[in-house]
Amino acid sequence: MCGIVGYIGARDAYPILIQGLKRLEYRGYDSAGVALINAEGQMNVYKEKGKVSNLEAIASQRDTSGKVGIAHTRWATHGEPSAVNAHPHVSQNGRLALVHNGIIENYASLKEYLRGKGFTFKSSTDTEVLVQLIQFMQDEYGKDLEGAVVMALRRVVGAYAIAVIEKDNQDKIVVAKKSSPLVIGVGKDNKEFFFASDALPFADYTNKLVYLNDNEVALLKLGQNIEIRNLDNKEINHDIKEVDINLESLEKGGFDHFMLKEIYDQPRCIADCMRGRLLRNKKSIVLSTINLHREELVNAGRFIIVACGTSWHAGLIGKQLIEQWAHIPVEVEYASEFRYRNPVIQQGDVVIAISQSGETADTLAAFKLAKDNNALCFGIVNAVGSSIARASDTGIYIHVGPEIGVASTKAFTGQVTVLTLFALALGHERGTISQEEYEKTIEELADIPEKMKTVLDKDCTIKEIARMLTYAENALYMGRGLNYPVALEGALKLKEISYIHAEGYPAAEMKHGPIALIDEDMPVLFVATHHQLYKKILSNIEEVKARNGRIIAVVTEGDEDVKNIAEATIEVPPTLAPLAPLLSVIPLQLIAYHVAVEKGLNVDQPRNLAKSVTVE
Repeated sequence: MCGIVGYIGARDAYPILIQGLKRLEYRGYDSAGVALINAEGQMNVYKEKGKVSNLEAIASQRDTSGKVGIAHTRWATHGEPSAVNAHPHVSQNGRLALVHNGIIENYASLKEYLRGKGFTFKSSTDTEVLVQLIQFMQDEYGKDLEGAVVMALRRVVGAYAIAVIEKDNQDKIVVAKKSSPLVIGVGKDNKEFFFASDALPFADYTNKLVYLNDNEVALLKLGQNIEIRNLDNKEINHDIKEVDINLESLEKGGFDHFMLKEIYDQPRCIADCMRGRLLRNKKSIVLSTINLHREELVNAGRFIIVACGTSWHAGLIGKQLIEQWAHIPVEVEYASEFRYRNPVIQQGDVVIAISQSGETADTLAAFKLAKDNNALCFGIVNAVGSSIARASDTGIYIHVGPEIGVASTKAFTGQVTVLTLFALALGHERGTISQEEYEKTIEELADIPEKMKTVLDKDCTIKEIARMLTYAENALYMGRGLNYPVALEGALKLKEISYIHAEGYPAAEMKHGPIALIDEDMPVLFVATHHQLYKKILSNIEEVKARNGRIIAVVTEGDEDVKNIAEATIEVPPTLAPLAPLLSVIPLQLIAYHVAVEKGLNVDQPRNLAKSVTVE
């Protein structure tokens, strides 16, 4: 969840590190720090609580020279946010500095061991234990930096992406990973190296990337090929991949916040997601995953979707679509629970992991469990080259571009779009969807990006309606059928960025408890498009009205029945029921955004949250 970045080469390291930290701040923003080695061999370490801008203010008055350095932006796990607990952490002898993303689970026993060897500790973090352990390996066994790192990591239990610099060796950095992301950028002729938690921090400088695998340690030495070894000291061959990164996605493009930009990006992103896959003229869907793994997918006995948060909500929609069109049973599991309950994975099962970053720790662990049980592993991710993508037997990229706002928006609609394409194509291959419905749905799906624009045109109206929620302490979100997961997603968005307690329910469940909460102070948001179970959700709206609840409803254009009951309505264009979530979710995203802005909150970086959850 933290972000790490580093550089070694002929350029000044500090500007690269600071720019990198700003691009990684979505991963954590409790504190930030940087370590640089200047030309005289002095190591300067600057750390500060809060955002990267606070670090900049301090560093601007200090020596920031040097061609080698590491930096970190933190999401606190062990130890409260403070300058002392901020990374980089320095060894007791002052020679080593280390940054770390992850959790060292056995840090307490290691700390006690090192105290017995005369080490003292300044912070309450698990990371400081690791840098002291590396120094101990150097002192005790006379190891060079890379050898000491390997020896130290053999004793570590937990997750890590680390980078270590040594002030006596300005021509090298050692990096390593296990269960936390790390990518290396390679400059021309190996004359400079970059590394970070993802490729965004150094996208301006190189698109040549090396992805480390678990339990690998890499030596980045100027002018030499990258040397990678595992913890058994065996050398590992590696490939350099060229990846295109859209730098425009890293800027706000005139919008006040990344979240708003990403909401407005959705029509273009969904069109990109479908490009080359949905062939409107031929009335067909072409997915390479079905071409390559047709027998396994068509004859699957069961799909198991593992995901967390927003991706789990997308999975709930995918379940209904796969079952409706392909007639194969689907289970949707919280990845964080799946692997701890001894799940039954059978021959013929296909496990689908959904993750925007492709690095979600719980989802990745569940995926690996499925792989160990010989299931076909199918990844739906956004980040090319991510851990889940590389662990997959097959899968589909959503191709919506980098998502910087912590609260996911375009990734959700991208995931739903990919699941829709997959369910349609699979149903067609199995012969369980009629040709008429298949072609009609393709036609309608092709029109969704334009219909999304129509919803976005109502933003000013939605902003006014959102004021009804500004001072609310609670809110309920209700939906039926395919709009029930949309209600869950809308409630999550409101919680994430406005800090209002909100819960999503199937509307029919209201009478089984939640209706007790309804009074004149309770906003209730209904997703009530004119589709399946419309008459029943209309009755649910009447029940709330009878108890003086404040009703906001997302409805289909031309709806008069709900308009006559609700305090406010937001219209979306008509579409087929299976595609309704792609339109009905947008007003809920905008409501959450405008409520947070009205309350003066940090929309892109809500408190306590990080974009990529890379620790359990």
